[in-house]
Amino acid sequence: MLTLTNIDSYYGRSHILHGVCLDVPAAEVTTILGRNGTGKTTLLKTIMGLTDRMTGEIRLDDAEIGGEPTYRRARAGFAYVPQGRDIVPDFSIRENILMGSYARRDGRRVIPELVAELFPYLIENLDRPGGVLSGGQQQQVAIARALAADPKALLLDEPTEGIQPSIVEEIEDVILRLNREVGVTIILVEQNVAFARRAGHRFAIMEKGRVVAAGEIAGLSDELVHRHMAV
Repeated sequence: MLTLTNIDSYYGRSHILHGVCLDVPAAEVTTILGRNGTGKTTLLKTIMGLTDRMTGEIRLDDAEIGGEPTYRRARAGFAYVPQGRDIVPDFSIRENILMGSYARRDGRRVIPELVAELFPYLIENLDRPGGVLSGGQQQQVAIARALAADPKALLLDEPTEGIQPSIVEEIEDVILRLNREVGVTIILVEQNVAFARRAGHRFAIMEKGRVVAAGEIAGLSDELVHRHMAV
């Protein structure tokens, strides 16, 4: 579905990604692991066209999109749930979710039925301001906003970080359902190795802006984790 070839990416003069190659098969979960500051978030932002400059090739379903602006990448089928969620605190839950619908290819401005199934609390409280929600509820809004775009692929940046333990398992289960039951392709940046192993089909480990190990999830050994992720 998605192929990155020899990707170099920059913020101003800072060279963050170096020759990154990655294959993301359709309808699978590809987990991106590594220590803090290794380029994982920059990888997702590069796919979305949110860095200052990149070289290399990004192909989606055999179409080259590396030169396209962010809004066209969203229309092509990418939806991004950033680290920190970035919901609008003064907007209602309804307004936050509907923001995602502007990336829909069919032009509809609707909250998908899937959101009601996954997040009944949100549907029961659509007029509440986003800013009064807990971190876990805000993460639900951010995922619902992404689903409102009717995406082919979800890019999730540490979706359980900073969330109360009681909600972490719910978010993890939603991610699994979106992939296993709905068939959404997912690129998951994750520090929780246990969840990466449970959710992922494939993995890539990053270090100093490079992919240093990759393959099927069965190959994510304790030795690799210790070598590239231990502090």
